[in-house]
Amino acid sequence: MPVRSNIVGIDGPEALEKALRAAYYLADDGIATASYLSLALGKPLLLEGAPGVGKTEAAKAIAAVLGRRLIRLQCYEGIDAAAALYEWNYPRQMLAIRQAGEESIDIYGDAFLIERPMLAALRAPDAMVLLIDEIDRADQEFEAFLLEFLSDFQISIPERGTVRAAEHPVVVLTSNRTRDLHEALRRRCVYHWIDYPNAEREARIVMMRASSVAEVTARAVVAAVGRLRREPLSKAPGIAEAVDWAEAATLLNKGGARWPDAFKRSIGVALKDEEDLHFISPRLDAIIAEAAA
Repeated sequence: MPVRSNIVGIDGPEALEKALRAAYYLADDGIATASYLSLALGKPLLLEGAPGVGKTEAAKAIAAVLGRRLIRLQCYEGIDAAAALYEWNYPRQMLAIRQAGEESIDIYGDAFLIERPMLAALRAPDAMVLLIDEIDRADQEFEAFLLEFLSDFQISIPERGTVRAAEHPVVVLTSNRTRDLHEALRRRCVYHWIDYPNAEREARIVMMRASSVAEVTARAVVAAVGRLRREPLSKAPGIAEAVDWAEAATLLNKGGARWPDAFKRSIGVALKDEEDLHFISPRLDAIIAEAAA
C-alpha cells in the first residue's frame, strides 16, 4: 500500500488540525486523525453521524486545505450509474452523424461525453476532492456499484474501455445512518463517527463561523440548542442551525429587539418543522431563559 507521509506540507494529524482550523473548520483529534490517515493511505474517508454535525463541512474544509475543487455527488433513492459516472450526449451524437453524411465519425469521443462526478475524479485525481454525500440515501445496488470504484479507482466504459486514476483520488463519503451500510463498503474506508460537539467547542465553532456574534450570545444559543436536541423533535438543530440562530438573534438585537425576545423571534432558523415548533412552543420561553441565565 502506498503511503504518503507528507500531504501539501501536512505531516501528521496535528498539522492537519491546524490547517483545518485555518479553513474555518474546528476539528477534534478524532476527525483530524481519521482525515490524515485517509489522505496518507490513499483510502476513502467515511464520516457517519446525525444530520448537522459537520460531515459535509469537513469535506469542504479538506478540499480547501488541499487547494482542490470539491465535486459533490448527492445521493438519493434510485440514483444510478449514469448520474454518478457519465452519460452520452445522444442529441449531439445524432446531430454529428447527420452532419457527417457519408464520412466516418467517432461519436464516442470526449466531445460527446457528459462527465459526472465519479468520472471527473478519476480523470483529474490531483485537482479534485470527491464528496459522495449521504450514501445511506442510495439503495444497496448503488452501494454495491461503488465497491469496484473504491477498491481500484477505475470504471469501465463499454465504448472506450477502462478508465483508471493516475493516483488515488481523495474521496469522502458521508452517512446519516438512516440504514446500515454494507460491511464491504466500510472495509474500504477509514471510518470516523462525528457526534455533536460539547458546549465549549460548539460555542467556539459559532464564534468562528459568525464573527459578529458575541461570546455570551454564542454560549446562550449553544445551551438552548443543547436543550432542543434532547427533545423528541423530528429535525433537531445541527451546528449550522446554531450558527444561523446566533447570527439571526444578533441581527434582530442590533435592530432593536431586546434579549431574550431576539432569540424567541428568530427560532425559525433553528427549528424548521411546523410540528417541532408547535411541540416546543409552550416551553420555549423557559428554555431560552435558562440558556441565557
